[in-house]
Amino acid sequence: MSMRSKERHARLLEALNAGEIDVDDLARRFDVSASTVRRDLQHLSKSNAVRRTYGGAILTGHVAEATLEQRLAVQGREKQAIARAAAELIEDGDTLILDAGSTVAAFGRLLLQRRLRIITNNLALLPFLAKEPAIEIVVLGGALRTTSMSTMGPLASDALRRITADRAIMSADGVVTDRGLCEADLDQVALKSLMMQQARELIVLADAGKLGRAEQDAWAPLPPRWTLVTDDGASEAQRAAFAEAGARVVVGRAS
Repeated sequence: MSMRSKERHARLLEALNAGEIDVDDLARRFDVSASTVRRDLQHLSKSNAVRRTYGGAILTGHVAEATLEQRLAVQGREKQAIARAAAELIEDGDTLILDAGSTVAAFGRLLLQRRLRIITNNLALLPFLAKEPAIEIVVLGGALRTTSMSTMGPLASDALRRITADRAIMSADGVVTDRGLCEADLDQVALKSLMMQQARELIVLADAGKLGRAEQDAWAPLPPRWTLVTDDGASEAQRAAFAEAGARVVVGRAS
């Protein structure tokens, strides 16, 4: 499957959040043929993400969570810009907690040739980080979550409670000023909340499309002071809202 198809599948899931959507409307939105949309919907229906209807499709439940591959294909330039800006906030010798997620994965790949201690449940990063002898890696065990290629659950939490860090680098499906980080299930937010507690500083990586987004129903509240790293697609109003809520806002330039 091409990166273009993966990105379109992720965006189709987001579009379907509005309810039943007509195939022809989706074709116009994504500038593809109706037959291409039908093939995409057929592919998504095989994973029970959507249910086909006459002339369209609907979500099978709450917003279906995109896979890691699909998320990596969306907002690629923005994620790289965010990753570069976040990497500048890290100092050699830091102990970092790295969350799961595609933007954190992009960030982690920029850490080679740095002297760091990294604690992570992000299994997608291990093939890259393991090549760097100056990086000490602590992997949080637990149950495998295949959509994000990460670990979670009581084993991961128990290990994390025994470790403290300078900075936690985290992402989310959405970030809302008065509610926190939005995710698909309670196991995710339980581990994210513990990551925040175990680190001296919290850095959240979120592209402009995730700011104010509340499509899932599990939440990890944010501390009074934290850092948001986003891309230059974030509006002045969005940046101001987070600054007023206590966040230091750092902008990565994608353009």
